[in-house]
Amino acid sequence: MPHFARPVTPVNSSAPARKPWYRVLYLQVLIAVALGIVVGREFPEFGKSLRPLGDGFIKLVKMMIAPIIFCTVVHGIASMGDLKKLGRIGIKSLLYFEIVSTIALLIGLVVVNVLQPGVGITPAGETFHVAAKDADTGHGFGEKAHSLSTADFLLNIIPNTFLGAFVSGDLLQVLLIAVLVAFAIAFMGERGKPLLHVIEYGSQVFFGVMHILVKAAPIGAFGAMGFTVGSYGLGALNRLLALMAGFYLTAGLFVVVVLGGIALWCGFSIFRFLAFIKDELFLVLGTSSSETALPGLIEKMQRLGCAKSTVGLVVPTGYSFNLDGTNIYMAMAAVFLAQATNTPLGLGAQISLLVIAMITSKGSSGVTGAGFVTLAATLQAVPGIPVESLALLVGIDRFMSECRALTNFIGNGVATVAISRWEKEVTPETLRANLRQPLAPAEVE
Repeated sequence: MPHFARPVTPVNSSAPARKPWYRVLYLQVLIAVALGIVVGREFPEFGKSLRPLGDGFIKLVKMMIAPIIFCTVVHGIASMGDLKKLGRIGIKSLLYFEIVSTIALLIGLVVVNVLQPGVGITPAGETFHVAAKDADTGHGFGEKAHSLSTADFLLNIIPNTFLGAFVSGDLLQVLLIAVLVAFAIAFMGERGKPLLHVIEYGSQVFFGVMHILVKAAPIGAFGAMGFTVGSYGLGALNRLLALMAGFYLTAGLFVVVVLGGIALWCGFSIFRFLAFIKDELFLVLGTSSSETALPGLIEKMQRLGCAKSTVGLVVPTGYSFNLDGTNIYMAMAAVFLAQATNTPLGLGAQISLLVIAMITSKGSSGVTGAGFVTLAATLQAVPGIPVESLALLVGIDRFMSECRALTNFIGNGVATVAISRWEKEVTPETLRANLRQPLAPAEVE
């Protein structure tokens, strides 16, 4: 059966010719981000007008995610043979996600309690208040949070129609359809193999389209960053710099210590892994969306030696259930708002907050303004924090979203390798060898 993932260059092969530095994608994105910041700061009105560039690129990428996920999951599961393995991988993945997500929440709570970045925003003895329009903003997110119930979340996984999953772009809906189709093809036996060939060739087409679209990443990154800085200004960071610094520091420590420890257990270096996915990381940085780099992550994980079935199940599921960066953000932001509004928050209340955050974070997939909506839902567990205090975070949320997306993205990559190692699909020696190798000639061009 043909194989659409590009083969890894043998260790003893000669290295392909390197491209000039100005043609390297991650450098192009980095330069575009820097130019976007300069343009947004010096010409804010022009920066605001660049929004269509960023939004257009993200829409182009998102239109390809559903068919890529569908083809990857269907082919991976249907060709697995042993369907018991599917259930085993699913259980291991969910167990891993919950353990690592809980660690992320705990780390966020510890750091925000030690740094106390919100203390002093409202002087002791005074009542927190915001402008009327900001209060309306906070209440708006609070109202959306009431709709985030467990039943609604579960029902939302079921699309209204078969094609509706692809129209909405909801990854969990696409995943449900893909799993059902994969089982149906698997039960067909030999008669289903021609369908697998069609799906695999289809995935080649969709990945080919992605390789074309990703060349526009610098333009999208330039537009997104120009709009962000032009709209909010670098001055929006001043008052809440302590929270931002604490969040970036915490996320960095989580990646190096927690994910680095998991990587060490798997037999590879987290720093080599970050270098391996650097193109995707800069794409996430430029667009503030981990979804834009999802197809690239799928290809990279397969190049490392992870099985298609594992990659196809763990990566898309992780985008809804393994949100390490979002968990750190929610824990820190909730306690920060309690500190900023002089709301007493004891150990019991913080434990309740942690438990609720573990649930509400799972409902963020496919929800507009998900960061604020899930945070508002989490705050329901902490009586006394005024919901309008969410307005404090509006100015800096766009700047923090990059860190959330990067941490989520790295976490899903490490999770995929960890589950593959757990399943004994890949050895430490293979991982280290593949991480050391240059790109194959087809990928350098």
